[in-house]
This record gives sequence, structure tokens and C-alpha cells, in this order.
Amino acid sequence: MTLKDRIVHEALKLFSLKGYMNTSVEEIIARASTSKGGFYNHFKSKDELFLAVLSEARKMWRHRVLHGLDTVDRPVEKLRRILENYHERYLKDAESIPGGCIFVTLSVELDDQRSDFASELAEGFARTRALLKRLLDQAKDAGELREGLDTDAVSRVLFAGMLGSSVLYGLDRSSESKGCSTRALIEYLDTLTA
Repeated sequence: MTLKDRIVHEALKLFSLKGYMNTSVEEIIARASTSKGGFYNHFKSKDELFLAVLSEARKMWRHRVLHGLDTVDRPVEKLRRILENYHERYLKDAESIPGGCIFVTLSVELDDQRSDFASELAEGFARTRALLKRLLDQAKDAGELREGLDTDAVSRVLFAGMLGSSVLYGLDRSSESKGCSTRALIEYLDTLTA
């Protein structure tokens, strides 16, 4: 791992635990075992580091949550896989995101503090919900879901449930609480099938 990668990795962990505003450059430098010169050789500012962390967090989310989707044909099964992966492969990653979903942590913190960063996070949330809706629409078109189902409303419920799982994890870091939330979402999805 290069020094730049190590700085991003350690900042990602700290941001997931403490948020952006409560994490100092000095803490990041200490955790990455570097100097101020080492930090500023790679990043002009903490803001520039934030954007690098956000990019890395998005890659990590896609890699973990979308894992194996290309091996599944049916849209409902893809939705189940996303929900399972979110629980098993993403939220359980205490090494990379010890504080839980970094997007939830940062969106709550930055909403009224840094609207520029909050809008970056909101864009990612919108893309995730659009993915869920697209898969629901495909499932409906394929006859996998009940006739007349409002896929927009269902995508909102599933997305809110995923965010809720993250919040519950922040309160109770047990695997059981995360598993219950995910199982409930999958059971809800099952009630919608044709």
C-alpha cells in the first residue's frame, strides 16, 4: 500500500468513527504513520483528502454490495443479493469502516455544516435508490412482482431500510441487529413477489 493509499484508508476509518469535522489532520497523520510533509505531498488540504476518501468509499461500496450481481439473472434475486451483501460484505467490515456506513455518518454530520460535501453524498444516495428502482421495474416487467406495485415507493422503503440498518449498527454494533434488519427487508421484498 502506498503512503497516499494508507492516508486515504486511515482517514476513511477515522471519518466512519468520528466524522469529517471531528477528525484532525494530525490524527490522520499519526494513524498513517507519516509526517505533515508526507500528508501535504499527496493532499493540498483536508478537503481534497475528503474527496479521495469519498471516491474510495464508493469503490469499496460497489465492490462489496454489488458483488456477484452479474451471476444472478432474475431482478428480484439481484435485489436480495444487494441486501445480503450490504449486511454481510459491507456493514460487517469493521476493519475498513469501524463506525459503520461512512455515507450515513458523513451525511448526518455534513448536512448543515458543508452543503458542498452533503450534496456529493446525496448524489450517491440518489444513484443507489435509482438502482433499486431500476431492478424493481425490471422485476415488475418480468412478472416477478405483484401487478400494480408502486416501484418508486418500494425503492424508497428498501433504501430507507438499508440506511436504517446502518443507523442501528451505529447504536448496537452486534451482528444480530444488522441481521434482523436485513432479514426484515428481504421478507418485505418476498411479500411483494407474484
